Amino acid sequence: MRTRVVPLIYERYWRPLLAGLAKGVTGPTTAQEYRLARELLAVRPGDTVLDVACGPGNFTRELARAAGPDGLVVGLDASPPMLERAVAGTSARNVAYVRGDAVELPFSPRTFDAVCCFLALNMFDEPFRALDRMAGVLAPGGRIAIMTSCARGPEPLHTPQRLVGALAGMRVFTGSELVYALADRGFTAIRRRAYGLTQIIGARLTP
Repeated sequence: MRTRVVPLIYERYWRPLLAGLAKGVTGPTTAQEYRLARELLAVRPGDTVLDVACGPGNFTRELARAAGPDGLVVGLDASPPMLERAVAGTSARNVAYVRGDAVELPFSPRTFDAVCCFLALNMFDEPFRALDRMAGVLAPGGRIAIMTSCARGPEPLHTPQRLVGALAGMRVFTGSELVYALADRGFTAIRRRAYGLTQIIGARLTP
């Protein structure tokens, strides 16, 4: 997202509209997404948290409130205009923004207590490599929360959904695909809930 117009309208129009259509009528509101992220990540005062593909910093700021003045929340995004918008909208001292790629996270292993990635994993070229990196920067016992796409209905319907997703430039995951992927990377206590064409998953890295 290189145009400077996109970050300005993303927060007010694009995300609520597109996410609302994907989540369906039973899906969480944006405010409820914030609450779910905080709960799944179990953010405590003093925690260090990474918000992957942070965009204009909406979740970053919410998580920073939970981490408190002794914590640190880092928002990472590949888009300079999005990061400019995030910086402009953030006054908290316990927030930092970094330009970077989710599949090449510029952090040392075991740096973070929690990692958040909402409505972005399905847009990555290499989502499972990104999961590898997220797991790698989590400390033992660290928590992860992901909101992403989800194929729905009987399995024969998954293929056309994935084809449509590919045409739109995104991956459509099945319900069990990410559960198994997280388990393979050492995560336990995996919780998952689907809303329309989206799913929210939380898990904890084995200590």
